[in-house]
Amino acid sequence: MATLKEVEELREKINYYNHRYYVDSVSEISDREFDRLLEKLKKIEEANPEWVTPDSPTQRVGGTPIEDFEAVIHRTPMLSIDNTYSDEEVIDFDQSIREKLKVKTIDYVVELKIDGVSISLTYEDGILVLAATRGDGERGEDVTHNIRTIPTIPLKLPGKNLPTLFEVRGEIYMTRDELVRLNRLRESAGDKAYENTRNLTSGTMKLLDPRECSKRKLQMFAYGLGEVEGINLQTQMETLEKLKAFHFQVNPYAKHCESIEEVVQYCQSWSQKRHDLPYDTDGMVIKVNSFAFRKQLGETSKFPRWARAFKFEAEQAITVLGRVEFSVGKFGELTPVAIFDPPVRLAGTTVSRASMHNASMVDKLDIRIGDHVVVEKAGEIIPQVVRVISESRSGKEKKIDFPKTCPICNSPTEKEESNLSYGYFCTNQATCPAQLAKRLISFARRDRMDIEGLGEEMAIALVDNQLVQSITDLYHLTEKDLLQLPRMGKKSAKNLLQGIEASKQRDLGRLLAGLSIPLLGGSMTEPLLEKYSSLDEILNASEEELAKIKGFGPKRAQSIYQFFHCPAGTKLIQEIKSIGLKNVQPKSSGENKEKSALFAGKTIVVTGSLQNFDRLGIESKIKEIGAKAGSSVSSKTDYVLVGDKPGSKVDKAKELGIKIINEAEFLEMLNKTS
Repeated sequence: MATLKEVEELREKINYYNHRYYVDSVSEISDREFDRLLEKLKKIEEANPEWVTPDSPTQRVGGTPIEDFEAVIHRTPMLSIDNTYSDEEVIDFDQSIREKLKVKTIDYVVELKIDGVSISLTYEDGILVLAATRGDGERGEDVTHNIRTIPTIPLKLPGKNLPTLFEVRGEIYMTRDELVRLNRLRESAGDKAYENTRNLTSGTMKLLDPRECSKRKLQMFAYGLGEVEGINLQTQMETLEKLKAFHFQVNPYAKHCESIEEVVQYCQSWSQKRHDLPYDTDGMVIKVNSFAFRKQLGETSKFPRWARAFKFEAEQAITVLGRVEFSVGKFGELTPVAIFDPPVRLAGTTVSRASMHNASMVDKLDIRIGDHVVVEKAGEIIPQVVRVISESRSGKEKKIDFPKTCPICNSPTEKEESNLSYGYFCTNQATCPAQLAKRLISFARRDRMDIEGLGEEMAIALVDNQLVQSITDLYHLTEKDLLQLPRMGKKSAKNLLQGIEASKQRDLGRLLAGLSIPLLGGSMTEPLLEKYSSLDEILNASEEELAKIKGFGPKRAQSIYQFFHCPAGTKLIQEIKSIGLKNVQPKSSGENKEKSALFAGKTIVVTGSLQNFDRLGIESKIKEIGAKAGSSVSSKTDYVLVGDKPGSKVDKAKELGIKIINEAEFLEMLNKTS
């Protein structure tokens, strides 16, 4: 009769052999012996189901499919890393760091930049409780069910006295051999081959069934930490060693460099030999080693100031422009897309097409169908035609003619010119399906109306199935309507409807930014609303009055005026009012200014989940009261606003003596007059 202690020892043994095999590439026992141990554990747990724990090796695969993905707000934002493309830019980065810190030398850690999908793993008391994608950096998706299937990721950290909170940041990736294996299976089944490892990795993370995910051999390199509690690490190298001690796979090519010259030399050494690796890379990541220095340097809203990515020089290839297709944008712009024959391999991926932007770009390149062209990937991401090899022309090449009618709705097109370029546009702004789908995508963006579940595929499906013929049709959708769509389940339909309903609370500025008004981007709504506080006031303004707004001028004023006064625009505004979208922006009265005097000019850092605000909502409120939303706690922080499940920012605030307030206190302070 097995005991609980024997079960725990058996789990530890299986975890040990699993780590040695998948991370250390060492087989201490045969596959058959390993399978026997796992089978023994399964039988004991089946006989004693009360002993089954989430971190048991038997729980990696076999869970039931989930219905949909849950949103996850990151405790600490998962920022992008700013890029450099030359030795000179790397040296300039080092110089700026030394000047800010007022030191003569800095030591760095240089790591390979793995071409995969960023992930955040949260361990509480050593147990994996959450895995989330990067998403937009602030909010990702819960993919714990799939992450548990990856054998290189520990479900439980080894050892005792484990940290109470340990958030690991890493990159999920797939080897090129695994891509080849899966593509052979696809092709034998008559399906289209996958394009590249990164896209397939991303798609695999979005599978609802973990059993399907387990069939694709994903791996992870751990490279850093998010929020941690109960452990004190001082440097990047120390962090990498701790990650290895906790049985994470850490890339073996991380190098500690004592000078920027050593950094440059190491980056250049990988320019060619990276192709010998079994996985794709697109550069090197250069990080300040000292966490104390990192804290002093801080970050911008997008990038940490203590890190840079050195991107390898773009690869180029020669192919033939086989034909040109035209896509239609949200303003009706026709974009010529080059289709290559044959497709070419660049930076580990197959490139079959590239945007040529507009008619003026086509003329500038002097490109024709049948031309031999040089193609490269800008930043190893976006393919583009660099130049035409005109000396290879045979005389059979054909000029690219822009269509006289829209390729989607067959409406007439017309040429429009600006100071710098020109292009062709579909004239059917009201009902062209392609334009409408693009406008829906823009309308639903996180920084606009923030409609969860309304992405590109959903927008196209709504338009193609004629469920939405204008933006305001979104607000008349029913569950019955949505269930007509392919692969649409009840939970997804309910979530989308809830997201649409929640968007009614977005302020007028975000609504205006989401309406795709030509020349009125998100940054230009602010000066407009400083002058006018409602849609009616904007409607009543003349072109001359609009042109006087700071940063506007005659062209922007004319565009806004025409949008609101054309028949479609007038109808849109009436519908906006009837469905209850906010069409009035409260002006900052003297009373409001008095109320916000407590926070005016202050910096507020938010940590944890709030009941009355999502992340965008609280940032908007902080801005509204004249304060600044900070991303990290420093001596310049005035308040730390704490919600449920806060991170280590609370501890930092206590160390620095910064005032900590909860949500109720924040709301009470808002309601106080000076």
